[in-house]
Amino acid sequence: MNSLRIIRYVLWGVVIVAAVAIAAVFLLRKEGDAPLIAGAITGGPFELVDQHGNTVTDADLSGHPSAMFFGYTFCPDICPTTLYEMTTLMEQLGPEADKLKVYFVTVDPERDTQPVMAEYLSAFDPRFTGLTGTREQVDAIIKGYRVYARKVEQEKGPYLMDHTAAVYLLDADGAVAGTLDYQEKSETALAKLKRLIESS
Repeated sequence: MNSLRIIRYVLWGVVIVAAVAIAAVFLLRKEGDAPLIAGAITGGPFELVDQHGNTVTDADLSGHPSAMFFGYTFCPDICPTTLYEMTTLMEQLGPEADKLKVYFVTVDPERDTQPVMAEYLSAFDPRFTGLTGTREQVDAIIKGYRVYARKVEQEKGPYLMDHTAAVYLLDADGAVAGTLDYQEKSETALAKLKRLIESS
């Protein structure tokens, strides 16, 4: 009986220590702080083409802060909502917005050709850069940034793409410094972008 009681106390002790550790992580993270993955993703080399036909590589991410979002033009809700919100945030940033580059990377290059990307992005901030390429080129950047993307066939109508919904915030070295969550509070998102610009 005594040994069972001791084992029970030890197990409860382990549970309490684990609970305290988890609570500490959340208490130490203030609202608006970069997520815990910050700095863990560096992206890696890639070569794509923008909506104007210009080649864009990972080297073009150096020297300025960036916001990078992965999606596709046939997306029914997440992508247009996010791009609209980013357009609004760019307006709120004022002149500081010129220091930030925003990239919209397709996860569906089979349909998102250069002309399709150009027409789609014309509805948003003109400073946004759309990136596409071959399936292999797109897969390379998806892998580099650990983006989730999967084709979902529909019984009726065209296929959809499940994909990561967060906006990656990149520092002047092109490394991930944080994220904007899908439909994050505008004041929190704006504060994150200002900090990113100021620190780059």
